[in-house]
Amino acid sequence: MAIEKHINFFEMQKACQKPGCPLCTIVRERAFKYIDNTLFENITNRGFRAQYRAAGGFCSFHSRGLVSFRDGLAVAILAKDILEDRIKCFEKRLPWKPKGKCPVCIEREKIEQEYLDFLSNSGGNTPEEQELRIFFTNSDGLCAPHYAGLLFTPKGSKRTVPIWIKNFQERKFTELFKRLEVFTELSAYGRQKEFAQLSEKDQVVWKEAAACLTEDIDSSLPA
Repeated sequence: MAIEKHINFFEMQKACQKPGCPLCTIVRERAFKYIDNTLFENITNRGFRAQYRAAGGFCSFHSRGLVSFRDGLAVAILAKDILEDRIKCFEKRLPWKPKGKCPVCIEREKIEQEYLDFLSNSGGNTPEEQELRIFFTNSDGLCAPHYAGLLFTPKGSKRTVPIWIKNFQERKFTELFKRLEVFTELSAYGRQKEFAQLSEKDQVVWKEAAACLTEDIDSSLPA
């Protein structure tokens, strides 16, 4: 199925112009907007309030991010629901066991699958797909967790991965591995002069590796 120039195309293009995994960037920015819209629009929505309460609120990570938003009344209303449930458990000496899942985490997973499906369908040779190929291969590429998500669906079945993405991503990972090998070898005692000859980027390649191997979940905070 050929891709078209709709919002996914333009958001991916914009994200590819920024450092790091473009999908991490999209998820972070979209999840931030989701929280912002939720605080503005969904506080009086009984369905959302019930979902939020069943989940015990946002997960610890996304709850901490609420301090970055200015809608104190909305945060207070949501907090009151959760604190009321907490107090009831304290009074009854019962463990607090929410049964739902953080709404932001649910939304985040939907966004990831939306864009992974988008990339999976970009294996053709239309002008749009050629343009996508150019700006994507000039980016830092997907982090390892998101590339794994492109290879397999959440249920474990294999996705169709365009050969150009496969070649680009696996070449990037192989090159990073080789640079890490050089870094570790030249970090040995007595090889300081050789280490100093590495490029500035290669002297801190461990930071690049750490970012590559860990999905950026800082989706509750503004970029």
